[in-house]
Amino acid sequence: MAKKKTAESESLTLSKAIRMAVDSGQVEFGSRSSFKRALLGKSKLIVLSSNCPEFTKNDIQKFCKLSSIPILEFEGTSIELGSVCGKPFPVSSLCIQDAGNSTILSFAKKEQ
Repeated sequence: MAKKKTAESESLTLSKAIRMAVDSGQVEFGSRSSFKRALLGKSKLIVLSSNCPEFTKNDIQKFCKLSSIPILEFEGTSIELGSVCGKPFPVSSLCIQDAGNSTILSFAKKEQ
């Protein structure tokens, strides 16, 4: 039971970190911009939703691996990720150039 609470609290803090990055940092939304930033290596972190299309996810992961860009997989759907970002549309991926006041980059270090 304690593990469930920590998993829920971790996803809440991840959601808060994503929202803080959107509010105070520099973030681009969408799989095309994430793909381009991964290809060019001009990103600090890329966040993918759980229902991001497989071919898109594979392409982004391939270029992130080549460019040494960390990837976070958001446990929610693209609609939930859009809601966390404060957007009225689904967000399948987002690319963070500047985290601002957010601690989201520390989540990327935990996963590696």
